Amino acid sequence: MRVGILGAGQLGRMIALAGYPLGIDCIFLGGGQDSPAGQVSRILPGGLDDNAQLDALAAQSDVVTFEFENVPVDALQRAAGGAPVHPSVDALAAGQDRLEEKRLLRSAGIPTAPYVAVSEAADLGRAEAKLGWPQVLKARRLGYDGKSQRIVHSTAELAAAWSELNRVPSIAEGWVRFEREVSLIGVRGAGGQTAFYPLSENVHTQGILSTTVAPYDDPDLQLTAEAWLSALMNRFDYRGVLTVEFFHTDAGLVANEIAPRVHNSGHWTIEGAETSQFENHLRGVLGLPLGSTATRGHAAMLNLIARMPDPTAILTIPGAHLHDYGKQPRPGRKLGHCTLLRPTRTEALKALNQLKSATT
Repeated sequence: MRVGILGAGQLGRMIALAGYPLGIDCIFLGGGQDSPAGQVSRILPGGLDDNAQLDALAAQSDVVTFEFENVPVDALQRAAGGAPVHPSVDALAAGQDRLEEKRLLRSAGIPTAPYVAVSEAADLGRAEAKLGWPQVLKARRLGYDGKSQRIVHSTAELAAAWSELNRVPSIAEGWVRFEREVSLIGVRGAGGQTAFYPLSENVHTQGILSTTVAPYDDPDLQLTAEAWLSALMNRFDYRGVLTVEFFHTDAGLVANEIAPRVHNSGHWTIEGAETSQFENHLRGVLGLPLGSTATRGHAAMLNLIARMPDPTAILTIPGAHLHDYGKQPRPGRKLGHCTLLRPTRTEALKALNQLKSATT
């Protein structure tokens, strides 16, 4: 079995590594040989705008998927002319526009922050009147890890923020007061069967995921989130992994973003679940039976951002697992992550603090 993947970052790298034990080979397009995926798997030369290489990728693949949500829709449509594509082009498109994303969530009965579409200067006044302060202004497209968004507290700050975003089509969102951030990762197979990992509790720093602890044990929230993910999956006849990030508020869950792909907050599943999200994504898109999402304990994950620490400092911690993506350091860049497992949540949090100390 061979899976073609658009994009060649660390998520693709981990998908490829999950495939090898199952006899699944991955072939990539959209990066160089020194990219995280190119270091561990075959990669075609050229970019995602290279129609000849998109055709070649599809011709050599049993199925085509993608590892980040900003893959051009045109590229995925081109690949779909030569091989099945999962998740679908429609699912990819839904996650690329923050306004359409909010409309999708609302139409599925999933709560979101209040919002106002911003496409002209007059919309800024409407955003102020409807949302109050503070609010978050986000470009509708191509934002991730806190990029292309600003928190604003006044009329002047809102106008300045839109100018900083080059007045591109944007969305203003009302501020959500939350207790914590959580995410749910689910997977759907060819016959409509689904499996869900437990809720994960996430902490972001400057818009970038810093830590994840799982499971976050709240049976009522888990059932609610699973029902909502099921509704989204059924709408798109989805195959593969889908993630939704939520704010946990006094009133319950409020959806923040969807990601039609494997997700950073699921890295803990490599060591912490019976079947990782990466393996289950491959199973889902290829039509194989889904694997168990049962946990092996309480997991903690720490992202390694901007600089790689001395690996010795991490590996001296009992049970610590280091994942180095083979990327060159630069500010704000995810270079790797480390995970560990403990029998209880308290012990996992204590060990996470050890990891933080070892990597600073």
